[in-house]
Amino acid sequence: MIRLVGILVGLGFTFVVLLAFAFGFANWASDDTPPTAESVFHLAPKHVEFEHDGLFPSWDLAQLQRGYQVYKEVCSACHSLNQIAFRNLSELGYNEDEVKAEAANWVVPGVDPNTGEASTRPGTPTDNFPRPYANDVAARAANNNAIPPDLSLMTKARHHGPAYVYSLLTGYQEPSAELLASYPEAAPATGLHHNPYFANLNLAMAPPLTADGQVTYADGTEASIDQMAQDVAAFLTWTAEPSLVERKRAGWPVLGFLLFATILAWLAKKQVWANAKPKRKED
Repeated sequence: MIRLVGILVGLGFTFVVLLAFAFGFANWASDDTPPTAESVFHLAPKHVEFEHDGLFPSWDLAQLQRGYQVYKEVCSACHSLNQIAFRNLSELGYNEDEVKAEAANWVVPGVDPNTGEASTRPGTPTDNFPRPYANDVAARAANNNAIPPDLSLMTKARHHGPAYVYSLLTGYQEPSAELLASYPEAAPATGLHHNPYFANLNLAMAPPLTADGQVTYADGTEASIDQMAQDVAAFLTWTAEPSLVERKRAGWPVLGFLLFATILAWLAKKQVWANAKPKRKED
């Protein structure tokens, strides 16, 4: 009786699932909502490869240092990096004196010890990267009423994060004639810039990388727009997850241990049940 009830419950559950799927499929098939400009002209991120990708990743420290230089000289004018402290730059290959010198090049909020009033001072290794604007009102006023997002976790907050950042930085262009003909309302309004890799196709951020050689790399690498975009995308991958490479590398010993434990458990099972005989079914 219990078995019969279980079978009936299972059949009922299966029927409900199939019915829900059928209704959902019917609604999807009959959906006559007209396509939007975003659904037609929004592009998936470009393919780009980094050394921290793949099964055997590593950080390209030279690239991370170049990416930091791009952030410092270009992106930091609008975007904060408030989850990262200057001392973290030691993970990019900078020594202690270089970290101190880098921190001192930045101006951070402080307090006048004599008056207690707000002031500014050179940064120290223990400080986090400062915000470029005093508050959100100032940020909106300087950016067409849009607040530039913090970049600390940007590559974790966006699907295909590093590729998204790279594609966005290299994707600014004029709207295509096909887009304007089919969706004239999608033309960028005053203060907006067309970029098919952005979800809404138009964004308030002007192209930050405007010309080759905009940054002069200390290691002599040619600073093309494509190269600068790759470098800052790699750097922002590191800021979002500094332990990315270590986490991926740790997976191999774990997989090895699990494989060894599985084989050991199988051999133990064979040993324990080696002399066991199947029980005869009584007549």
